[in-house]
Amino acid sequence: MKIMLVAAEASGDALGAGLAKALKSHHPDIAFVGVGGPKMAAEGIDSPFDIAQLSILGWIEGLRALDRVKARVTDTVALAVRERPDAVVLIDSWGFTIRVAKALRQALPGVPLIKYVGPQVWASRPGRAKTLAATVDHLLALYSFDAPWFEAEGLPTTVVGSPALHIDMTQADGGRFRTARHIVPDAPLLLVLPGSRPSEIGHMTPVYEAAVARLKADDPALQVAVVVAGTVAEDVTARIATWPFRVHLVQEADKYDAMRASTVALATSGTVSTELALAGVPMVIAYRFGALSYAIMKPFFTGKFATLFNTAADAMIAPELIQKDATPEKLAAVVARLLSDHAARTDQSARQTAALDLMGREGRDPSEIAAEAVLKVIAGKSEVRV
Repeated sequence: MKIMLVAAEASGDALGAGLAKALKSHHPDIAFVGVGGPKMAAEGIDSPFDIAQLSILGWIEGLRALDRVKARVTDTVALAVRERPDAVVLIDSWGFTIRVAKALRQALPGVPLIKYVGPQVWASRPGRAKTLAATVDHLLALYSFDAPWFEAEGLPTTVVGSPALHIDMTQADGGRFRTARHIVPDAPLLLVLPGSRPSEIGHMTPVYEAAVARLKADDPALQVAVVVAGTVAEDVTARIATWPFRVHLVQEADKYDAMRASTVALATSGTVSTELALAGVPMVIAYRFGALSYAIMKPFFTGKFATLFNTAADAMIAPELIQKDATPEKLAAVVARLLSDHAARTDQSARQTAALDLMGREGRDPSEIAAEAVLKVIAGKSEVRV
């Protein structure tokens, strides 16, 4: 059996690696081909190109990169035509994977196409549910509130759950992190997570630098750590090196220790918010798009919140400062309030944990459920019930 997995950014790379590992447990001799990053490469999937060039967010940024995206779509489809997989799993990254799916429908009409993570139609552009239903054979959805949107369009959907909800934090040790970095136990520690896309790093790190500078001016004892995502490690490291105060750089391997050690987190909106909530860290969420991209995209946003657990709870548990609100002054003020108020931190952490339960934290391993669903689709079952 040969399966093609296609991921175009860091979060998809992690999902693809988990799925590959689970599929191997069912078929030890399974072969993989595809597109992905370092985590998928560790599972034996050699990508024909670096997926960092596809990590794009924003309409204007997307238009500027369109020729590059089309070229990589052509490369991906050529790989599929050459390898003739038994199924193709297209992971997240709507703009890239929907183009690949449509091209594969023409090039290899008999190959089952499975989308892993659908577009967030509950937040923006619900018409994408119909587009996806007309293009792929099955959807692996992360959350129960995703499924009705796609099933209403006739797309068979399996809710697998989010792997981020099943991260094992029991081995994460905040004390170990503080000891290794010579941070005393009672020192306030702010963990900054600037993102994993190049565009996020470009938009957010200057804002975070200015916000942290304000916080450090008010409290020189404040310790600051910045997580360096593997896909943008060189860029982040170079930018942080110019900050005029001491920063503890955190590699992926130490990320969960750093979360456990932190007093408050300041994070770019994304999957990391779920990880922080699992670690019990009260957080402030921020995001900025390019100005023109945001002006074009804003009318299409229909959801209340950017953060998934806020959406699940239908409440602003973690403060969100988006676009014009994501200023150094506002971010510093909200973070400062959390740093200074133990009761507020405790309350927010508890509410975050409760919201994770609403998202489906209990249950089987999502990668295992996803693997079973993929194998059932390959076996020719159009309806999957797990």
